[in-house]
Amino acid sequence: MFIPFNEVICTCVRLSFYAVRALKSLSKKYRMEVGTQAMDHLIRILQTDSSDSEILGYALDTLYNIICSDEEEEQEDTQRRQEDDIGAQFSERFIQEPENVTLLLTMLEEFDFHVRWPGVKLLTALLKCQCAQVQGIILVSPMGVSRLMDLLADSREVIRNDGLLLLQQLTKGNAAIQKIVAFENAFERLLDIITEEGTSDGGIVVEDCLLLLLNLLKNNSSNQNFFKEGSYIQRMKPWFEVGDDNSGWSAQKVTNLHLMLQLVRVMVSPVNSPGATASCQKAMFQCGLLQQLCTILMATGVPADILTETINTVSEVIRGSQVNQDYFASVNAPSNPPRPAIVVLLMSMVNERQPFVLRCAVLYCFQCFLYKNQKGQGEIVATLLPSTIDANSISAGQLLCGGLFSADSLSNWCAAVALGHALQDNLTQKEQLLRVQLATSLGKPPVSLLQQCTNILSQGSKVQTRVGLLMLLCTWMSNCPIAVTHFLHNQDNVPFLTAQISENLGEDERLVQGLCALLLGICIYYNDNSLENYTKEKLKQLIEKRIGKENFVEKLGFITKHELYSRAAQKPQPAFSAPEHMLFDHEFTKLVKELEGVITKAVHKSSEEEKKEEEVKKTLEQHDSIVTQYKELIREQDAQINELKEQMCTLTSQKDQMQNTITQQLSQIQQHKDQYNVLKLKLGKDSGQSDSGQVNGLQLEELTLLREELEELRKQHALLNTQLAERDTLIANLVCIMNTEGLFFYYYLHLHFFYLRCLVRTYSLWSRIKYLTESRAAMEKERAAATSTATILQTEKSKLQQEVAESKKEQDDLLMLLADQDQKILSLKQRLKDLGETVGAFASGSKALN
Repeated sequence: MFIPFNEVICTCVRLSFYAVRALKSLSKKYRMEVGTQAMDHLIRILQTDSSDSEILGYALDTLYNIICSDEEEEQEDTQRRQEDDIGAQFSERFIQEPENVTLLLTMLEEFDFHVRWPGVKLLTALLKCQCAQVQGIILVSPMGVSRLMDLLADSREVIRNDGLLLLQQLTKGNAAIQKIVAFENAFERLLDIITEEGTSDGGIVVEDCLLLLLNLLKNNSSNQNFFKEGSYIQRMKPWFEVGDDNSGWSAQKVTNLHLMLQLVRVMVSPVNSPGATASCQKAMFQCGLLQQLCTILMATGVPADILTETINTVSEVIRGSQVNQDYFASVNAPSNPPRPAIVVLLMSMVNERQPFVLRCAVLYCFQCFLYKNQKGQGEIVATLLPSTIDANSISAGQLLCGGLFSADSLSNWCAAVALGHALQDNLTQKEQLLRVQLATSLGKPPVSLLQQCTNILSQGSKVQTRVGLLMLLCTWMSNCPIAVTHFLHNQDNVPFLTAQISENLGEDERLVQGLCALLLGICIYYNDNSLENYTKEKLKQLIEKRIGKENFVEKLGFITKHELYSRAAQKPQPAFSAPEHMLFDHEFTKLVKELEGVITKAVHKSSEEEKKEEEVKKTLEQHDSIVTQYKELIREQDAQINELKEQMCTLTSQKDQMQNTITQQLSQIQQHKDQYNVLKLKLGKDSGQSDSGQVNGLQLEELTLLREELEELRKQHALLNTQLAERDTLIANLVCIMNTEGLFFYYYLHLHFFYLRCLVRTYSLWSRIKYLTESRAAMEKERAAATSTATILQTEKSKLQQEVAESKKEQDDLLMLLADQDQKILSLKQRLKDLGETVGAFASGSKALN
């Protein structure tokens, strides 16, 4: 039967269509079988049937089912892990040919829903299984990222939403792709979608947009700068406009707002560069975003986790920014009477009934408020001073003292750390805090805050409390000799510290021992030797007798070896899994790192070395003061020289004016001389005229006046010449003084600098000589050890040589025996021959026997 050619083609196409549709239906249940046998055919369909959208859609769906399992029922971990492994294998097989991914990107340009949507899902699944490899292929593909960005402009929400998920996977951990996506106007599009979907009240689409924004901005300084320069920070303010009715927050709204707060924190994170963080903090204050966050902070009905994250966000927005810190200090809670926000937050921090994470967030906020804020530090310490205490209101200082001495160990620790931040790098406030007096009980005199801290330490409270108090004391006394003197005035403090350090206590007490060693080391290093009983040298002798230097250094090293120390040193925010893990503060870890080495050196130094160092230090200080004096002298001389230069300029201009005046006067004198000569000629011509007496009388009077005027002009000319000569002499003297004195002081200062460098070089050479002497002694010890080793080796060598000689002698004896045996064998063979026996048979028989 004859079948037309075109019908054959149609039949083949239809058979292919039904086959792919059947594979799609089987691919979910039989992933391994379909993937193993049909993947190559499916890829070939993508390459050859690009004009048939329906068969392309089925092929893409089948590949998606093979690579990614969409089973909704709960599966065991083993089964889920096996399915993930299957998907990873097939995705790796698919991307072995990069052209397959490029082909998939090309198909995403197809507007047909049946092609574009499965293509988006398939590419997302590939990124989940083989993220880095697929990212590399897309990155080198022409317009690869741009094609994916077009998905956000698709009018069909399902494709746009899946496009968001695709871009989330695409931008994970790849800074280059993140930058390309950002410069493809991603920020504008994402913020528009968030606004269209209802900001924090929106659904899962808002969450997906926020997750994509976090991918683009986190740890990417270029994108952060682009976001700030594009004025996108200002568009974040409406996100946090929470109404008065805060009841009934949906879970999605909580998630959205949580991500929005994280996005703000990414822009002002302490790990960013200081300049970038400062500019973002400034923009957030200027656009009112900080004010909006503070409104949420003081609002009622806000969920606890949102309130906690808001406190953390406000903390980083104000950290290190004086303007933002000042604004935060002015925020009041809507209470009656109004209370500062800082006071309200501290009330939560020292309240043991509040959630643990909230108390940690308040501590972080207080630390950020005081970070590089000497004004704020002074205001907090001032609330503890007797002259500023208000009995009718609760202050921050009263709350800190209450928490410091409460029965809750976590409140003790938080209050101690918070008070330590009020003293951080601020010598003035450390000295001011020494004035604080506490009334411990009725009828007893008040004691200082420093003394009360040491009293609680000696009572043997909980480890967390003692660690907090020791951190406070170390922060307080570091770089403050007056505080060290106050501490040493109490005769019980040093014996208590030495007793704590020298005891052999359990594992939990090792940290306390290390902190006690640090505190005692601070008492040595920052000691001004004002107390005769507790000078540096006597404290070092006490350590050597009671503790031992090596034991002291070992106990000091317990601090940095603690596992919670390294965790606290990583980032400023206190992040602890449980209250009992709160032992170290981030800023305190910096102090330990700074002091551990210098305290170790100070304890090991001898008195002579310390005296030499003190002498060198004093000499350097003296020369520093000399240099400072000469700098001031040079500044004064520069000012004088400038004044003299101005005077010289003034005198030069006056000289020029005088020369001009003299020139004019000489001209006038010449004119008068000419007039005189003319009149003289007239007198000679008119002598015969009538009324000559009157004429002669008139001429003589004029002549007399001219002579007098001429004489006056000559006197003025002589006077001006004299003044001019005096000015020239003065200018010459000034120039000479400038040159001579300036050169003299320059050489004098140069000599002092040279002398200073010589002293420093001498000290360094002295240290080098000491080091070389110690090295030489060590090398001598090694040389002696090497000599003894060589002697032992020489003895062993002699023994071995003797054994070799004996062995050689034995070998010679054996050779002689063998020669005798050979001779006997030959004689026996000869006898056998003589007797008529066959020698070969005898030999073979003997071999067989052997």
